[in-house]
Amino acid sequence: MEQFLERMKSLSKRLEEVKDTIVTEEATKTSIVMPFFQILGYDVFNPAEFIPEYTADVGIKKGEKVDYAIMSDGDPVILIEVKAINEKLERHDSQLFRYFGTTPAKFAILTNGITYRFYTDLEEQNKMDSSPFFEFNLLDLKDSHLQELAKFKKDSFDLEKIFNTASELKYTSKIKSLFYEFWENPSEDFVAFVLANVYPGRRTRNVIEEFTPLVKKSFKQFINELVNEKLQAALNSTSTNDEEETDKPQENDEPEVITTEEEIQGYAISKLILSEVVDEDRVFYRDNKSYFNILLDDNIRKWVCRLFLNNTNNKSIQFNDEDRTSYPIEKVSDIAKYKTKYHEVVKNLI
Repeated sequence: MEQFLERMKSLSKRLEEVKDTIVTEEATKTSIVMPFFQILGYDVFNPAEFIPEYTADVGIKKGEKVDYAIMSDGDPVILIEVKAINEKLERHDSQLFRYFGTTPAKFAILTNGITYRFYTDLEEQNKMDSSPFFEFNLLDLKDSHLQELAKFKKDSFDLEKIFNTASELKYTSKIKSLFYEFWENPSEDFVAFVLANVYPGRRTRNVIEEFTPLVKKSFKQFINELVNEKLQAALNSTSTNDEEETDKPQENDEPEVITTEEEIQGYAISKLILSEVVDEDRVFYRDNKSYFNILLDDNIRKWVCRLFLNNTNNKSIQFNDEDRTSYPIEKVSDIAKYKTKYHEVVKNLI
């Protein structure tokens, strides 16, 4: 999994470097799209698995071709339509819509190498939905995007499983977009809804305009405070009954424990590695002044490893094995080199 994540991030970086030199559709295919599907595990040079110019006849129109089709047992399962990197995708979804209904494929992807839109037939069987259930920008990859993309890897592709979660993903994405819009540009209706619960006077247009900046400011403060409360609760979750740490209780004049960005990155990488062996919901962390703990089942007796990341020139990782083995690391991503050790330790704790 970590190799997949690193390779996809590398492709994103490469796209940033070469996008201005890519002009044609063919260049988009060979420079970005084919490498993208290679990272997903498909042999783009094997016509039994990845067919270019797949024929998808539409009614009396013969010879219609979709750019690529990913095959399984002789049938297409994913249709892929590629446009040049500088083209807007909105003008081309109707073309893919026509192809979708003439093949047994359950998924369709429309891309210009930067934006990838994933479609299926949630609303009406064998008829491609007008809006994608999943969309991402390769230049702005987020962890949530990578987790969803991983479902389309050849070695983990499960058609029914993806289809069953597509509806939730589609509407979750729409709801998050709506929340983001409220965050950035609260609509009159949203402001009016808020005022209906807090403002006793008449909600005229002038009142709504006057309160819009205040609603926006309050919404942002609420989200920030909520996030800070959750983070603080996580940091304070250490149970004194379980605690085996040797650090003495902090005095009032001692600095509080601060979880750094590198430590959170270390936790994310550790969680991805351990998720190959145990359910990722069983992986937790606890921070203290001297090191950062990765735990199983939020139990200090089941610590998997300790990350020492606060010293810029002397970072290391220590594992909970018989010898408490430690390894020096130069940067947080080096943690991934010890995947086998992670698996070995956690198996002894299960």
